[in-house]
Amino acid sequence: MPSVMRAMRLERRPAPSHSEILTNVEMPVPTPRDDELLVRVAVCGVCRTDLDLVDGRLIAPTYPIVPGHQIVGHVAAIGRDVKDWREGDVAGVAWIHSACGVCEWCTHGLENLCPKFEATGCHVDGGFAEFAIVPAKFAHAIPSAIAPLDCAPLLCAGAVGWRALHATGLRDGDPLGLTGFGASAHLVLQIARQRFPRSPVFVFARNADDREFAASLGAQWVGEIGAEPPEPLAAIIDTTPAWSPVVAALAALRPGGRLVINAITKDTRDQSALLRLDYSTHLWKERTIQSVANVTRLDVREFLGAVGAWWPAIRATVSAMPLAAANDALVQLRNGAARGALALEIAS
Repeated sequence: MPSVMRAMRLERRPAPSHSEILTNVEMPVPTPRDDELLVRVAVCGVCRTDLDLVDGRLIAPTYPIVPGHQIVGHVAAIGRDVKDWREGDVAGVAWIHSACGVCEWCTHGLENLCPKFEATGCHVDGGFAEFAIVPAKFAHAIPSAIAPLDCAPLLCAGAVGWRALHATGLRDGDPLGLTGFGASAHLVLQIARQRFPRSPVFVFARNADDREFAASLGAQWVGEIGAEPPEPLAAIIDTTPAWSPVVAALAALRPGGRLVINAITKDTRDQSALLRLDYSTHLWKERTIQSVANVTRLDVREFLGAVGAWWPAIRATVSAMPLAAANDALVQLRNGAARGALALEIAS
C-alpha cells in the first residue's frame, strides 16, 4: 500500500467573483477507521455539483477539499469492524457519505434530509484522487455486468434522476418533460422509457446538439427551452442551473402538473426571471413545485439494481479523461460541451 497519492484538490474557498481551479497535489493515503473502507479509485464521475463547489455556489465546511462523488473502485483496506466487504471487492461511493441514522428524517427513510448529512467530495475528501474513504454502510455493491466507467454516472446523475422521477408521481401514459439534457436527464429519459413505455417524453434543451442527442435516445419531441410542447405535460424534471427554465416549465404543465427541480443551485444572476412568475399562468389549477435534495442509499441501490436488470437498455454516454485533466473536464461541463456524462479514469 503506498503512503502517498495524487489528488486534484480545491485549496481554498473560491472568491465570489471567480472560479478556483483544482491543484494537482500529492497527499497522504487516508487510513480507514474501524467501520470504513479504503477504496482505490478506478473512475470518478465529474458532476455539476463539483462545478458548483469549484465556482463557489456550493461552500464546503472546510478547505482544502478533494471533490468527486461518483466513485467506482476496488476495496484496498478494511476497518476491523467491517464484516460485509472484502479486499478486492468492487465498491461504489455516492454523494451521501453519511447520515446520523437516528433523527426523525433518517428513521422515516429520508436520510437525505438528515441535519447531519455529510456529502462525499464536500464534507469529506472525494474521488478526484487515487484513494477515498467511505463508511462501509454507505458503500454500494456494483452489478458485475457494468464496467466502472459505465457505472460512475449512475451513482449520482442516475440515482438523483431516479429520485426525481419518483417525485413526479408519473403514471404510465402521462406526458413527461425534461428541461436541460446533461448527465442526469439523459439517464432519466432512458429510465422513463423502461418504466413508463406509454409515456411520451418531451425534451427542452438550449443547444441543438443536446436536442439531437435526446432525439437519438427516444425523445418524442425536442425543442428549445421555453418552446411550447405539443401538449401540456403531467410532470417536468428541471436539471438546469438557471431560473428562466423553471418559469417556462411551469407554464407548460397541465392542471395538477408537477415540476420537480433536480438541481443543487441556481444562478443568482438569473433571479430576475422570477419576476415574470404569474399566478394564473404558472401556478393556478394546482400546479406544484418540488425540489430534490441529495439522495438516500436506497435511491442508489434501487437504481443500480434497475440498471443491472435493464442493462444495456439503460446505458450512460460517458467521456473519459485522466485525473490530471480534471480542470479541463470542469471547463467542458461549464461550457455545456460534454455529451452525456464526464468521468476521470484514475486506475485500472
